[in-house]
Amino acid sequence: MLRRKIQETLLRWRHSPNHLPLIVKGCRQCGKTFSVLEFARQNYEHVVYLDFFRNAEYASIFAGSLEVDQLTLMMSALLGPEAVFEPGKTIIVLDEIQECPEARTALKFFKLDGRYDVICTGSLLGVRGYGKAPRSIPVGYETVIDMYPLDFEEFLWANGITAPMIELLSQCLNKEQPVPEALHSRMRELLLQYAVVGGMPAAVQLFVDTKQAASVLRLQRDIVRSYEDDMIKYAEKNDKGRIAECFQSIPRQLSRENKKFQYATVKKGATAKQYAGSLQWIEDAGIISRCYNLNLPELPLDGNAIENMFKIYMKDTGLFISMLEDGTQFDVLQGKLYGYKGAIFENLIADIFAKMGRHLYYYHKDSGLEIDFVIRWRGECTLVEVKATTGNVKSAKTILRHPEKYHVSQCIKLGDYNVGRQGQFLTLPLYMAFLLNET
Repeated sequence: MLRRKIQETLLRWRHSPNHLPLIVKGCRQCGKTFSVLEFARQNYEHVVYLDFFRNAEYASIFAGSLEVDQLTLMMSALLGPEAVFEPGKTIIVLDEIQECPEARTALKFFKLDGRYDVICTGSLLGVRGYGKAPRSIPVGYETVIDMYPLDFEEFLWANGITAPMIELLSQCLNKEQPVPEALHSRMRELLLQYAVVGGMPAAVQLFVDTKQAASVLRLQRDIVRSYEDDMIKYAEKNDKGRIAECFQSIPRQLSRENKKFQYATVKKGATAKQYAGSLQWIEDAGIISRCYNLNLPELPLDGNAIENMFKIYMKDTGLFISMLEDGTQFDVLQGKLYGYKGAIFENLIADIFAKMGRHLYYYHKDSGLEIDFVIRWRGECTLVEVKATTGNVKSAKTILRHPEKYHVSQCIKLGDYNVGRQGQFLTLPLYMAFLLNET
């Protein structure tokens, strides 16, 4: 069984006083249902489970009165003896709540009643054109958290990297000393494997069990097809084709030297007016992350972001690579990607940062200055350059030479190196990106 960080989040929710009903939101097949049910069974005596996606008739429970006694009576009638309601000992799990908007409205009544904990899962929750809106969003009566596919650290756990090993990596980062060669070599190997496998739980489990990259690729392409099916099935009629075109353009967007998202790359003559809503649909479905350009690389980053100038990355690099031609997985594992290598490793770092909960920013000026990522790290604005192997950091050097203009004093260079420092440049192996969690 894969260990997931969401379990710790759910446990903190369970023990926090006066907690609200919880919605766990995320892309399809990222492990929401499994994780929530595992937590529920381990922490409550009774679990009442309603899956609105597979059992559409369950929506009728919420068609009338939303008083809790009426709802539990209806659940008991439909589910039978397995539905046991005992105050403080029963949790109600509402799976795929977007299929029953009235159930979301009912969260307010569950909170006011207070006898039972409620956790919901949601895919495509709030996506434009999907289903009906609830009678009212229970503002102030629900907590919404995002769940992602496995992050890099969770992938490491699945592949036998223990807490003491990760602690040793943290010490090497803090002391700015090289990682011992045996661990360094293993981590480099695991990073490349994570790049091609990604974090979809089914793909990770298949890889752990079989080590067969071809089987993983077939599974990933099935997941990508299911995403495309969602776009056709659930989007508004006028958006269906445009959403698919935006999604299929992602590899082309990232192949360009200046990776700023361009609607004309989606389709010749395309405009933001035509396609902005379609791109938003994909983002709302949890499939991509936006990385915003900055007016200036200085804090606060959000305050300096340019709303209509951004790059896009796939939330899961394994799915991104599966969208490329056959043989790409092998090339990544062998380090033979030539010019496209930079796009893949940029997406990999975006994947790691986004799953840490970081908002993504970069810096680009027409004068030629370009920084791959800009983050807040240890209280300072920090440049992050991503180099698949080696490469110059001319733009970063220019910015650091002018602190009076840019207010930046440090840069992290992520690449195929061990830990080291050269003046204002901290050099780190790519796999250490997941340890840059201090803000």
